[in-house]
Amino acid sequence: MRFLIVRTDIRTAADIDIAAAWADGGRLRDETTTPEPRRQVVHAEDRDAALLLARALATVGAVRSGRQRVKVLPISEPDPRHPYRWGRT
Repeated sequence: MRFLIVRTDIRTAADIDIAAAWADGGRLRDETTTPEPRRQVVHAEDRDAALLLARALATVGAVRSGRQRVKVLPISEPDPRHPYRWGRT
């Protein structure tokens, strides 16, 4: 399985937004609709390589101080038996 390692800026949230999300039981941030701005993107072929790269990116000063974060995201492989979506039955 392949992995995507992303270093992003952390969006700040106002205290009022945090209180509203906490009271309503909703989400403060929704990455599916408004993802955090990306600073760096790296690909890895396996989990061990992805974690090694994530560890290296975590040594950046902005990550260590809490202004940025590192995310490791699995990228699903396409089914090798069906290389085209329209070929599935």
